[in-house]
Amino acid sequence: MNVHDSTPSTDTPTDGGSRRGFLKSTAVAVVGFPTIVPATVFGQTAPSNLIQVAQIGCGRIARYSEFPGVFRNSDLARFVAVADVDRVRVADAKTMIEEDYSQRFGKAKYSGIRTFADYRELLEDRRIDAVCISTPDHWHAQPAMEAALAGKDIYLQKPTSLTVEEGRHMADVVKRTGRILQLGSQQRSDLQWRLACELVRNGRIGAIKEILIGLPYDPAGGSVAEMPVPADLDYDFWLGATPKVHYTEDRVHPQKADLQARYDRPGWLRCEQFGAGMITGWGTHHVDIAHWAMDTEYSGPTEITAHAEFPAPGSGLWDVHGNYHLRMQYANGAAMYISDYYPNGVRFIGDEGWIWVTRGKYTQGEPAPGARSKVLDAHDPRMLREGLKASDKRLHASPRNDHHRDWLDAIRSRKQPVTNAEVGHRSCTACLLGHIAMRVHGPLEWDATAERFRNSEEANRMLAREQRAPYGSHAVLKKAGINLRSSA
Repeated sequence: MNVHDSTPSTDTPTDGGSRRGFLKSTAVAVVGFPTIVPATVFGQTAPSNLIQVAQIGCGRIARYSEFPGVFRNSDLARFVAVADVDRVRVADAKTMIEEDYSQRFGKAKYSGIRTFADYRELLEDRRIDAVCISTPDHWHAQPAMEAALAGKDIYLQKPTSLTVEEGRHMADVVKRTGRILQLGSQQRSDLQWRLACELVRNGRIGAIKEILIGLPYDPAGGSVAEMPVPADLDYDFWLGATPKVHYTEDRVHPQKADLQARYDRPGWLRCEQFGAGMITGWGTHHVDIAHWAMDTEYSGPTEITAHAEFPAPGSGLWDVHGNYHLRMQYANGAAMYISDYYPNGVRFIGDEGWIWVTRGKYTQGEPAPGARSKVLDAHDPRMLREGLKASDKRLHASPRNDHHRDWLDAIRSRKQPVTNAEVGHRSCTACLLGHIAMRVHGPLEWDATAERFRNSEEANRMLAREQRAPYGSHAVLKKAGINLRSSA
């Protein structure tokens, strides 16, 4: 990987709060790329043998997923840089990483994490090996494509994209460049989810007839009142390829003095301009598991019908779906139902029994005789205690049941991780199809090969969105001189 010298690095610039000044100072510093990880901190373990990781998007998910995910794998990787359009978040991220490394490696004062207001400046440095992308949903596909084209491996938070079209663009560019991409579908790396899928794959409950997926939903609300754009936020850049609309805090993320409150759940999750709501926010996790168990992770449903309630006009800013019920038919004969009426998790129903799985702590061999597990259950709990036979088919097992570890191992081995770009695109696509079916009368017939609806041009028009220049996957492809299939 990369070796850095021992020159101290500069801190986040503060020249009057301007993005121009911030970019100027970071761009100047890139020329020499001073030390990010001092050799005195890591001794014999660094830095040439370590994967140099940068963080793009320093909000709630980065703090609770990507930062600890890389921290606990410090024998393989180190954070070296961070980027965000909000300067406060950049500063918070720098502090969090440096404090962790100072404590972890026993250095009284650690300084060295590079900071960027524009992640594209970060991608220009060839010494960075990989990036974690933890941006809002409408900022997933574009930076992933740009990172791949810049030669970086990628950990991308789910869902893969805002539309089916840009998800296809992203997956194709990753394949074209040969980069490693791990989608943040971390359930695949947890023991109970893998075991449930392996038991289904090995016929323990017979032929799959139904899959019941329970998800939450978001309530209406949110203030529509226009507010001044915070001085530390590049709001136009934050909006990206989506339409230009006035700033209000409930549309973006909290601007609070208290550190913990500053990283509360952001309002953009509830705005259709930036995502599809819980159908993709949580749905990609559970649909991905269903696809894994059914061995349909490279295809998708054949028919979709849905019903959903949406907030009434005048009920506030947030406009993603409320209560919903979807049915997706698959070529293997299984019907998948997704609804907020079901408990959060996945129930596989076969012609010989059932398996239930959800999030929570699970230990191999549970449940104890005479008891039932809350996170992994079956019509016959003995199958869970007995586990797999030597002759059974096995699925990809992440080392240490750690999704970030699996990604880092894949970077070293150049083998595909447990949730690669194409797999992530397909699970996201199924959820986006469900979202389209909430709006278009069905049933809708889907051609997974052509990635088009067979029976609805209205639905086909919803596979893509107009992209505001100079942002979006179209702009990336044009700049790179790449022609890919378009859903427009």
